[in-house]
Amino acid sequence: MKKLTMTLLLASLMIVLAACGTKNKDEGKTSGTDANSVTETISVEHKLSSKPVEVPKNPQKVVVFDFGTLDTLDDLGIEVAGLPRANVPGYLSKYDDDKYVNVGSLKEPAFEEIHAMKPDLIIISDRQAELYDQFAEIAPTIYVGIDYAHYMDSFKHNAELIGKIFNKEEEVQKELADIDDKIAAIKEKTSAIDTNALIVLASEGKVSAYGPNSRFGLIHDVLGYKAVDEKIEVSTHGQNISFEYIFEKNPDVLFVIDRDAAIGNGASAKDSVENELVKKTDAYKNGKIIYLNGEYWYLSGGGLLSMKEMIKEVEASF
Repeated sequence: MKKLTMTLLLASLMIVLAACGTKNKDEGKTSGTDANSVTETISVEHKLSSKPVEVPKNPQKVVVFDFGTLDTLDDLGIEVAGLPRANVPGYLSKYDDDKYVNVGSLKEPAFEEIHAMKPDLIIISDRQAELYDQFAEIAPTIYVGIDYAHYMDSFKHNAELIGKIFNKEEEVQKELADIDDKIAAIKEKTSAIDTNALIVLASEGKVSAYGPNSRFGLIHDVLGYKAVDEKIEVSTHGQNISFEYIFEKNPDVLFVIDRDAAIGNGASAKDSVENELVKKTDAYKNGKIIYLNGEYWYLSGGGLLSMKEMIKEVEASF
């Protein structure tokens, strides 16, 4: 009887141990499931990669080289780990802080610094496009450059992509709907007037022009201002022009993007633009030379914050 009791006790103990083992095994699966949720990915296609890039959902350590995307992330309350802190736009100056890793400049990334960070995601745009392969060797890298010929489609795609990666899709849609409303209000005004416009980038006393389908062409293509010249060369750097050209075209509205102010050169575009020739144009006579903030237009652009400010600046032309 005593032997039988001992046998039963041993059997009971083995059952308890087996149960504990099963419990521990199941707990391992649960933590494994949690880990899987952390490493869940989405496939992102972009023109610099021959195959979809697997991007982790809610990446914790993000390096951003595109200031437009940085302002979208800022608008959505999403933190970043590193960025090129040289020439950070003033409205994003909080990122020029030692809490963020300085990963070089827009054109000269500090690859050793980036590699040491072991980022979960790197976001680049046109200024870094030629270096894509070097970024991709370090971490999943996506390209979010704007297609100027299809500005709004491109802008919305990038915003929605950020929303999808960081689970902010609903917030992004609300922002985009608000932007669409603001654009519609401006188009209603531009369609009601017979007014043309010229867009120029001023830098070191020189000017270049931008027309439809160009880098700053949303003033024509999206917001509805007629172009004073439909044949302006489409180029990233614009078509080189003289002040005689501005005088001859005689725009009703002259939009000026001050590159010098944007990159901190200290010069003022107004001093060179408002010369004797330009003062003879209708734009000058009617007080319609509109100086646009180069931080939004030249350094950033294509972000949720910058887009709202860009629209607001064009609205001021009325």
